Amino acid sequence: MENAQIVVVALAVLALLIYRQMKPRPVGRPVGLIIAAVMVVGGLGGGALVDPRHTALSIAVLVAELLVAAGLGVLRAMTTRVWRDQHGVAWSQGNVTTLIAWVGSIAVRIAMIALTSLLGLASSQTSVLLFVGVTLGVQFLVVARRASALPTVPVSGVQTAR
Repeated sequence: MENAQIVVVALAVLALLIYRQMKPRPVGRPVGLIIAAVMVVGGLGGGALVDPRHTALSIAVLVAELLVAAGLGVLRAMTTRVWRDQHGVAWSQGNVTTLIAWVGSIAVRIAMIALTSLLGLASSQTSVLLFVGVTLGVQFLVVARRASALPTVPVSGVQTAR
């Protein structure tokens, strides 16, 4: 698959995942985490992530991108509503704030691509897969952690973590 096709597929999967995050869904299903892992593997194996002409600088930019991706994943996870239903099943649902955080995440990624270009570094389209995979994976893990911290037996109806 060519790099442009990889980016289109990554964006389509991302759009589907954002759509799904806006719907109530049980926490703990591994589908999102599996998709994130596949994206990370695709990003790592899909092409050179380091510009051989500027190795140290490109490694620093890559590390910064991964840290930003992880931070944005945490941010979005904290905007997600997490609760247990009357049967003790943990659920999550994104909201307007989550959607705004996604728009911000995409804007940050575009800015990072522009910065890479301004620094004169060769860019790899597969780095988009890596970024999206890391940010999604961290988001899913933090939401799952928040859900596991909820009381297992509802005290009076629905328990919510905000």
